[in-house]
Amino acid sequence: MSIDFTQIFSKNIKKTAMLAPMASVADKAYRYMCKKYGAVMVVGEMASAKGLCYSDKKTRELLEVTAYEQPMGIQLFGSEPEFFTKACKIAAEYKPLFIDINMGCPVHKVVATGSGSALMKTPELACDIVKACTDAVDIPISAKIRKGYDDNCVNAVEMAQMLEEAGISAISVHGRTKKQMYSPPVDIDIIEKVKESVSIPVIANGDITSPELAKNMYEHTNCDLVMIGRGSYGMPWIFEDIEHYFNTGQLLPLRSLDYKLDVMAEHISLICKFKGERLGMREARKHASWYLKGVKNAAKFRNLCGKLESYCDLTDLIAKVKSDNS
Repeated sequence: MSIDFTQIFSKNIKKTAMLAPMASVADKAYRYMCKKYGAVMVVGEMASAKGLCYSDKKTRELLEVTAYEQPMGIQLFGSEPEFFTKACKIAAEYKPLFIDINMGCPVHKVVATGSGSALMKTPELACDIVKACTDAVDIPISAKIRKGYDDNCVNAVEMAQMLEEAGISAISVHGRTKKQMYSPPVDIDIIEKVKESVSIPVIANGDITSPELAKNMYEHTNCDLVMIGRGSYGMPWIFEDIEHYFNTGQLLPLRSLDYKLDVMAEHISLICKFKGERLGMREARKHASWYLKGVKNAAKFRNLCGKLESYCDLTDLIAKVKSDNS
């Protein structure tokens, strides 16, 4: 039996779509844009539990929770329960709606420390981490897992059951193993099996790039919520599209080029506001490239995106895109 999110988060969470935690992508500016377009929840970039315990300034900066972003969670990663005890207490001071434990990141430098998706191979340790967190704070603890570690370790169902027993309040499932990274297509059957095996809310993640795919994920898996990560690259309005489709059964018209460019400019302006123009424009390069996907002469413009140094450069780029696509 599914547990209503309001019983866990004390919030009325719409059953549309939330934003996934994405390191080096879903920063405050990104979260602001996705919230503007209807993301029902967001999660901060993953922060090191050990880094928090050693008072690392950059790590603590990842914990900021603004009123505009609520309902928002903070995500921690690590492999040592003793560090999670202190890290959760520190994270709780920032007043997130929940704390999420990263058990799904496939990046080598994270996995090499026994963190992220490496925890799929050590479920007992993962449970110890959850217990350390639930003992330390009163706010809900969730976990984000994968289908498994590799083809020889497909254990999402068993992992979910163990984590539920350990005390988590909700679980997110990405339907690929660590070895598969982000291809082939996501396995939604494994998410369905996880949903059938636990009584806590299950959040489905992977390959949701349209309202139709979000609807299919709900119908196939019976999940409680869907989570969108890479599907929001260069199109934060996907959350608005999904909500409109669910409410009306109709798809919103495709956004015009001018609309996309205006959203891109607003997004990159926010990045510069929060991080300063010099750093902000460097980080804006990948975002600009995503927004320009599919435009005429896209390859040329992606090259120009990689050279952005100032907001004036972006203004010039936008003018060139409009000229070539007029």
